[in-house]
Amino acid sequence: MIQTIQISQSSVFLVSGGAKGITAECVIRIAQQQPCKFILLGRSSIMTDEPDWAKDCFNESELKKRIMNNILAQGQKPTPMELQRVFKTIVSSREIHKTLLAIEEAGGQADYIDVDVTDALALQQKLATVVERMGPITGIIHGAGVLADKLIEKKSEQDFERVYATKVKGFQNLLSCVSPGQLDYLVLFSSVAGFYGNIGQSDYAIANEILNKSAHLVKQHHPSCHVVAINWGPWDSGMVTSELKKAFAKRNIEIIPIPVGTNMLVKELDSANQDTAQVVIGTPLEPMLGELNPELRTYRIRRKLTVDANPFLQDHVIGGYPVLPATCAVGWIINTCEQLYPGYKFFSYTNFKFFKGIIFNHTLAREYILDLKEIAKTNDGSIEFEAKIRTKKEESKIPYHEHYRVQIKLVREIPTAPIYDNANVEEDYKITEQIPSSLYQSEESSLFHGPSFWGVKQVLNLTPTKITAACAWSSISDRQQGQFTIQNFNPYIADLKTHPTGILIYYFHQEELLPAQSEKFEQFAMIPPGETFYVSTELKSKVNKNVIVDIIAHNREGQIYSRWLGWKGTIYPIGTKGI
Repeated sequence: MIQTIQISQSSVFLVSGGAKGITAECVIRIAQQQPCKFILLGRSSIMTDEPDWAKDCFNESELKKRIMNNILAQGQKPTPMELQRVFKTIVSSREIHKTLLAIEEAGGQADYIDVDVTDALALQQKLATVVERMGPITGIIHGAGVLADKLIEKKSEQDFERVYATKVKGFQNLLSCVSPGQLDYLVLFSSVAGFYGNIGQSDYAIANEILNKSAHLVKQHHPSCHVVAINWGPWDSGMVTSELKKAFAKRNIEIIPIPVGTNMLVKELDSANQDTAQVVIGTPLEPMLGELNPELRTYRIRRKLTVDANPFLQDHVIGGYPVLPATCAVGWIINTCEQLYPGYKFFSYTNFKFFKGIIFNHTLAREYILDLKEIAKTNDGSIEFEAKIRTKKEESKIPYHEHYRVQIKLVREIPTAPIYDNANVEEDYKITEQIPSSLYQSEESSLFHGPSFWGVKQVLNLTPTKITAACAWSSISDRQQGQFTIQNFNPYIADLKTHPTGILIYYFHQEELLPAQSEKFEQFAMIPPGETFYVSTELKSKVNKNVIVDIIAHNREGQIYSRWLGWKGTIYPIGTKGI
């Protein structure tokens, strides 16, 4: 059993970027919660004593005037650059002294070292004497960071190096001064930019995501250490101007008030949260959306598929061979469209047609081609694509063999979810007692799927024209998802939503069903893994081998998560299912 730890008076925190700004506010709050010791690191020099002419002057214009007079009194010509340098030194020094004093007033101890955290040698040399006085370091808080926000094509190598080095090399240098085995705490100040991404911050996002992954790695090797990478959103600090606040408001990005943020940090350091190596405190960084370029473009993406790269395929085997679910093919298309237009969200697809499945046997092509063609960009903020997944046919008059075709619609804002008026989640005991408790891979059910797709928990009611089932899907790992990852569309839950249709057809007709096409699919909200939801399938027609249904996924109150209108399937007699 891992022993939990608590901050005590003997705890010694090494804090980068800890003498000013948000990190300083956090350190002060820790000291107020539990007085301890802090070694604060910063690049700013600190004045042991202000010159007499600067004391008691806190008005910016007046202080700059006194700086200029002092420079003139020394017989030098004041330049704007020199005036600003002296001003920043005085103001920075005051802020550092204020932080040190606040820690002491809270009952803690603090020392300040002016050093660049990216300079490993200087850091080790200056830190050695302070450690002798303060005691061994038991915790690290890495809060240092700089920005150089620009679109990636305008960034220089120097921009990247400065941003990356402060976060990543700075972290490496801190660890070089302290053995991870002696640490009780490791706190990394990361950013929602690393978790969600953000326009103009590719370097900052990369650096912070490295901190996120480092936190998990350190936790694996040192489970007794309280490790956490906190992915902060923007704070309500001096860096966030009124103009920037307005810009954040337009993007629905919430600002973290300083008292709220510092209290959340203290909460994360509680022993109850010792097993959580990464947290996100902030809203997604939705990009600002400008006017759409009216030009309609085309794209071609190529992908090689293998069973080894997609372990989930072993749970979707038909006729002895793994077969790609149609929902996964659609998911590939949706994810690609969203990546082309960050900030736009998938809402619907129409005119889906299934021509021939992708089978992982001797017919598997060397590569699969996704062709996208923009067909509409409308004033209401939507983009429509025509998509085809094809393979190239060698030595044939027909150059391509088509597998799937569909039209995808992205929007700026997802419409409000409607209510399904015919929702009925009451259990019909006369019917449900006849349904086997285990619906998957059973001789009494048509559901062949393996665990990656399991989710129908109970059939609640069933008639020849309608079925309602309670469902919940357990998440699968990124490794299992392989090349078909869950983003704003979950292909595994989407496949699951079709399972009650198969149960209905099997129960009343003793036949099996495979998808063929669908008129329209709309998604109003994602369904979280593990959450119970309900699938209601209404049979619209069954003629010969063709079945048409509407499939509605909703909550207990009838609010719709997603719906298929005009979903069409093809009947196969039991035991002769084709592909």
